[in-house]
Amino acid sequence: MANHKSAIKRNRQNEKKCERNKAYRTIVKNAVKSVNTAIEEKNKDAASLAMKNAEVAISKVASKGVLHKASASRKISGLAKKVHKLVSAG
Repeated sequence: MANHKSAIKRNRQNEKKCERNKAYRTIVKNAVKSVNTAIEEKNKDAASLAMKNAEVAISKVASKGVLHKASASRKISGLAKKVHKLVSAG
């Protein structure tokens, strides 16, 4: 346990930040899951809509520093590739 006043405050801040980041990561996981579910069901409209929502969510989380920019870009790119493959297939 921290002994200095500043270290105690820093621990409080880190706990808050950890909870907030956990919530953001959950939002991203749910968004990605909804895209993958729509792709598995071969629902083109739902996949496109879910992709737009996921892209916004992932970008927002990356802008807050929870996800690295390159990691967020990689997630968006991978999802977009899957959705494009589904939409252009038929």
